[in-house]
Amino acid sequence: MSVTQILANIAAMVIVLFARLVTAVRAVWDGVEPIRSKRVYFANHTSNGDFILIWTVLPSNMRHETRPVAAADYWLASKLRIFIGREVFNAVLIDRNPETREKDPVGQMASALDEGSSLILFPEGTRNTGDQALLPFKSGMYHLATQRPDVDIVPVWIENLNRVMPKGEFFPIPLICTVRFGEPMRLKDGEGKDDFLSRSRTALLALKDDGELV
Repeated sequence: MSVTQILANIAAMVIVLFARLVTAVRAVWDGVEPIRSKRVYFANHTSNGDFILIWTVLPSNMRHETRPVAAADYWLASKLRIFIGREVFNAVLIDRNPETREKDPVGQMASALDEGSSLILFPEGTRNTGDQALLPFKSGMYHLATQRPDVDIVPVWIENLNRVMPKGEFFPIPLICTVRFGEPMRLKDGEGKDDFLSRSRTALLALKDDGELV
């Protein structure tokens, strides 16, 4: 094992311990089991720490096989981010600028699945800082489902993390968070983009109703 790999493993353990300490995060598996299986986890997006929290609650044998889909411009902005994004999380880095993009984002995700990885993605495409529960979904998840229709797509609702790390804040506020995993879904035969995205959105919102903290 190289020095870089050792440092990445240490950093991963520190990140997991810190996330659990600050959020006391609990995972709820509702209609799906935490087993090693190639999946696409799709979640609501209100904080920069969203995929970290999902990654944290996965069993360790699943965590190392699950890659977040993230913005290249953010994770390539400094040496520290490059190390964390590439070496710790092994993120699938997507160029969000169509004018400079050299790789097809859907192709990148499909290739990662073909290599045996699971994915974490956010179909809203950007952080939701408004009052509505979800922003409109981008089409990428639909196109991925058409290319890999045999892969389970699992909705995941993250509760409370936007209050732990509000936009513009540097230090987190300790609060209990929940990550609720829902029943897997797949693209149906003949299902169009709008119907698929609407069904995905409904499945995700249903987890919000079940997972609200009292």
